[in-house]
Amino acid sequence: MKLIAVLAALLAPLPALAEIDPSNWDAVTAEAEGQTVFWNAWGGSTTTNDFIAWVGERVLEDYGVMLEHVKLTDTADAVTRVLSEKQVGEDDDGAIDMIWINGANFAAMKDADLLFGPFAEQLPNWAFVDVEGKTVQTDFTVPTDGFESPWAMAQVVFIHDTADLAEPLGSMQAIADWSAANPGRFTYPQPPDFLGTTFLKQALVDLLDDPSVLSAPATDDNYDAVTAPLWAFLDDLTPTLWRAGRAYPATGPAQLQLIADGEVDLAISFSPGEATAAIANNQLPPTARTFVLDKGTIGNASFVAVPYNSGSKAGAMVVANFLMSPEAQVRAQNPEVLGYGTVLDMDALPASDRAAFDALELGVATLSPAELGTVQAEPHPSWMIRIADDWMQRYGVSE
Repeated sequence: MKLIAVLAALLAPLPALAEIDPSNWDAVTAEAEGQTVFWNAWGGSTTTNDFIAWVGERVLEDYGVMLEHVKLTDTADAVTRVLSEKQVGEDDDGAIDMIWINGANFAAMKDADLLFGPFAEQLPNWAFVDVEGKTVQTDFTVPTDGFESPWAMAQVVFIHDTADLAEPLGSMQAIADWSAANPGRFTYPQPPDFLGTTFLKQALVDLLDDPSVLSAPATDDNYDAVTAPLWAFLDDLTPTLWRAGRAYPATGPAQLQLIADGEVDLAISFSPGEATAAIANNQLPPTARTFVLDKGTIGNASFVAVPYNSGSKAGAMVVANFLMSPEAQVRAQNPEVLGYGTVLDMDALPASDRAAFDALELGVATLSPAELGTVQAEPHPSWMIRIADDWMQRYGVSE
């Protein structure tokens, strides 16, 4: 009988581990000490990789949390990994502890119950976040509901080398007209790269008389009519691109390298400070500047989320909270580091932290908040999924 009891105990399912309470910060930091957080994040930028490495140094120093950057080329790969783990019952200690995530990938994980939370709005540094002036509680129109934590603000800008393209171009049609007059001098990253799909979204938003239709999900009834101006625009633009649209740079940094090499004069960026940072790092010529379109450009926040089966949820929350700290935010906004926009409300900061932001020199190629103008909303993720697939069918290349 005693042996049967022992075997029964061994075969019984293990009790579920109690979830850490995000609002009990002392308990979170105590549990986080000694944990390793595997942060799956885009790895295509040296400056971003260096910033993540610095974050790792700081959270190790202050909290005893070890941060490992798992470099991604496509965030969807991380989503697929978590989904695969759920399908085979790996519910307690998955391979991924935190993901830099946005848009359709967040919507997919949220819909499939693949995320831990809500946690973001219970983190201590949430008190400094600008919930009124910045899009930090929706992600591509999808409510975040506390399941992801913001850490950077972005807005589409166009980087141009004023030595060859002196004046800003005020619309996507103006860009197409200029490209037709200057063939081979413009390109954009190849979708599904994030910046490549951003270019497609920005084109559609600018071309539509009323882009508000994009805030609702795409339907079979409206998709063709709404996207028709985009395909007409791209049919005209594509033959005028670098290499006649038969090849595209793989990433944003590769696109900027074409400007540095004198092959193109215009590039798209989702970081208003990227040109200044690239000039400081000798990645762009000092003649580089930025502009936005007359009707405004798309803006959004970058977020981090924690998979439901992370074994280091406390450590991931410590990293997410640190990313929202004034220390991390002012470093990220420094154009010599990243040049990212901050998610924080300057009026909510202590005077010393506000002074650190005020002391930043944004640089000659960075537009002021006033110059950035109107922020256009991100379309619902369903639009981009269909548009990216259609782009591959119409214009995709294998080079």
